[in-house]
Amino acid sequence: MNGMKATVKKEGKLNILVIEIPMEAPTPSSSGKTLVVASTRGNVATTVQVNEKPVVIGLNAYIKP
Repeated sequence: MNGMKATVKKEGKLNILVIEIPMEAPTPSSSGKTLVVASTRGNVATTVQVNEKPVVIGLNAYIKP
């Protein structure tokens, strides 16, 4: 899915990874056991970096029918 945004916000001494991803109409997962409402459809490199390397996110958000 395109449109995922990853940022870092500071909370005191903590760095908090914030992921924003558009939700879509529920669609069956490949196994058919869940309904996917948001997904990166695999691993996606972000602009967020740790030790000068991009943070990679693989995200699936789903509901059970």
